Amino acid sequence: MVDLTEQEQAAIRAAMKPLAEIMEEIGWQIRLVDLTEAQVLTLIEVAVGGFQDAMLATAKAEDTEIPF
Repeated sequence: MVDLTEQEQAAIRAAMKPLAEIMEEIGWQIRLVDLTEAQVLTLIEVAVGGFQDAMLATAKAEDTEIPF
């Protein structure tokens, strides 16, 4: 298990909103096993992108080096 920093935990929480928007489009009732490859890739891209955006915003706000 990875020990996440407070920044990383906040970035994960920030990524939840765009991820939830995609799940709303797909449908919350669908099982993960029933998702298409394209849907899974979209979920991954949105989750990773949201995380990176939040980490970048935090780094800019703190005027520190980007941690990735």
